[in-house]
Amino acid sequence: MQKRHIAILGSTGSIGTQALEVIERNPDLFEVEVLTAQRNAKLLIEQAGKFRPNVVVIGEESLYEMVFAALDPLDIKVYAGENALAACVENDSIHIVLTALVGYAGLLPTVRAIKAKKHIALANKETLVVAGDLITKLAEENAVDILPVDSEHSAIFQCLAGEFHNAIEKIILTASGGPFRGRRRKELEKVSKAEALKHPNWEMGAKITIDSASMMNKGLEVIEAKWLFGLEPEQIEVIVHPQSIVHSLVQFEDGSMKAQMGLPDMKLPIQYALAYPQRIPSDFERFNFLAYPSLTFEEADTETFRNLSLAYEALRKGGNMPCIINAANEIAVDSFLKDKLGFLAMSDLIAHCMSKVEFIASPSLENYIETDKASREEALRFVNN
Repeated sequence: MQKRHIAILGSTGSIGTQALEVIERNPDLFEVEVLTAQRNAKLLIEQAGKFRPNVVVIGEESLYEMVFAALDPLDIKVYAGENALAACVENDSIHIVLTALVGYAGLLPTVRAIKAKKHIALANKETLVVAGDLITKLAEENAVDILPVDSEHSAIFQCLAGEFHNAIEKIILTASGGPFRGRRRKELEKVSKAEALKHPNWEMGAKITIDSASMMNKGLEVIEAKWLFGLEPEQIEVIVHPQSIVHSLVQFEDGSMKAQMGLPDMKLPIQYALAYPQRIPSDFERFNFLAYPSLTFEEADTETFRNLSLAYEALRKGGNMPCIINAANEIAVDSFLKDKLGFLAMSDLIAHCMSKVEFIASPSLENYIETDKASREEALRFVNN
């Protein structure tokens, strides 16, 4: 396998830091070409000093001087701002762009990377949620692979290896159920952000952890799966699996099923995406069946966790509706984390925006940008009223 040069967008987050662990363990196979962060300048500087990328981008422009002063003596190019973030993915030396940015921020850099014919390791599900039709068409036009990094979509992708010519009857995305699994709506009226941030199985950033607690994360994954695997909404099922060992399953038209299993560790799907189509050795902890004598499965509670049903509704509606729920959800989560909105009220906010923001059946990129802006404005009005 020829050495691959990697651009990591969002290197200081959970996925970005674990990707750097994978790269550090495989110096003959991977090299860091670009690192970016929004505000965590201190960690970005540490990472750049260790991995010596060609380019570093800090999103927050007020931190540019700090990053430049630290890295210029190391002959590392330093840029700042959203335009630099989008432009850095076009460097000729890059083979793969790992988009590990949080939320809508991943869309435009991913578009630029695809147009520059860079393969995408996608950890930013919101890119396909917001503009799945546009992104998949661009990828096809530019002969670019979109390699899923989310554990569930990586599992489906791995199950389909050698099966791409066989028709899928359905896929089953597994969900841990989050910290509030089994609770009823009444019990969730006054839960705190501290409770919501205690995920039972995974260590993730704050936004995705809250999304997991509300099951919006699974809803976004349902929409992402539609675009990654060319499925209809009725072909995508969600089931709760508290142990998070079976990461997802594929059922083929003959009734047989394939599942991808393993301990909950994001480094494996990250490594699979970066090295695809090869599997490379790892020293990751191995799963032991005897340590898990019972694996259980439950129906998803869409009455208590309304966000999952809202995501299915948006998927069936199509157009810019998934863009609306994504923007509304980002405001909802941010407001919940700032104690401005209750846990259950996040669903109320999203449903409100779905009914108020203009629906566009066949949106352009400009329409998506306008929809995101309008949805955030409407969501903020809801929070502040």
